[in-house]
Amino acid sequence: MHADQGKVIDRVRDILKRCDWLVLGIPVILTIIGILTIYSATRSVIEPRQPSFYLRQTIWLILGMVTMFSVSLFDYRVLKRFSILIYSVSIGLLLLTLVVGHPGMGAQRWLKMGNLSFQPTEIFRVAMIVSLASYLSGRPSPLGTGRTLTALCFFGFIPATILYLQPDLGSALMILGLVVSMLLIKGLTKRVLVAALAVVLIAIPVGGERVWNGLKEYQRNRLVAFINPEVDPTGIGYQIKQSKITIGSGRVFGKGYLQGTQGPLRFLPERHTDFIFSVFAEEWGFVGSLFLLILYGALLLRGLEIALHSKDEFGYLIATGISVMFLAYSGINLGMTMGLMPVVGIPLPFFSYGGTALLANFICIGLLNNIKMRRFELFY
Repeated sequence: MHADQGKVIDRVRDILKRCDWLVLGIPVILTIIGILTIYSATRSVIEPRQPSFYLRQTIWLILGMVTMFSVSLFDYRVLKRFSILIYSVSIGLLLLTLVVGHPGMGAQRWLKMGNLSFQPTEIFRVAMIVSLASYLSGRPSPLGTGRTLTALCFFGFIPATILYLQPDLGSALMILGLVVSMLLIKGLTKRVLVAALAVVLIAIPVGGERVWNGLKEYQRNRLVAFINPEVDPTGIGYQIKQSKITIGSGRVFGKGYLQGTQGPLRFLPERHTDFIFSVFAEEWGFVGSLFLLILYGALLLRGLEIALHSKDEFGYLIATGISVMFLAYSGINLGMTMGLMPVVGIPLPFFSYGGTALLANFICIGLLNNIKMRRFELFY
């Protein structure tokens, strides 16, 4: 019995030694800072009852950490055998959301199970990265026309169409962008690249008007506000203008924690979700914002390092896809809050309020750690 206990202890020590504590620690730090900022953003100085968003996010953080360590333990190559099932289930959830989804904020993006609601889109992006990595790994590189079109259709256009119909244009574009990025990472023939460029150049002038007419009114308003925020400063340009005012008011060192006014006084819309960085920048200024960017940069570089040193192509593609996803989501969100990009409803990873998104991000971190742990040898 003592021998069995010794083996368990040795196994636990081996697992802890193999863990990449940098890639595990940065997301936890970001989430804790995010929870503190959510509390600051949602506290009210004009209403007696205080919202409990920060408490719910804390519970999701605990669930996310448990999931992260659980995902780290099994051999990630097992996912390759179940990739078709994983992708089919995730597509099924997207379709189910389109039919019986719970509407909110102008879109039908949530599924409800009793008192619990979750957003299948967040789970799908993880499933898509794993499934596309499984499809691409082991295939000859560069990819030819047939396999490129197959990947674009099944992993890009089909889910993007479903998301567009919800409507969730931001997520649809992100999924397409991730698919294209992973295809480019795998490698495409010159013929495919030239053909793709030609299609894009033709489609922009020909289909531009149709795409514009197909957008919802609020989506067109967001683009108009991005091009000219002053066109309607109290209407469609209000959100971007208030976000820039909030960020600028933080100056170099910020006003201090719980000293911001834009969130508690309800001047800034979506202050605890898509525009939470604005609240953070108001309280911590340029110095705090720079620290936050360093954390995101370190996480991105660590993810790319894990990809470059992964044991096989499947792990390489998963790690690269996850790293590109974190780069895209954080870059677009920060650009959006500063008025450098149009508002598309993209949350800041680990920072914005949202349980499903946080859980999905921690699953990604668990996969990165899993790939790192099995760099030299696999254990069971």
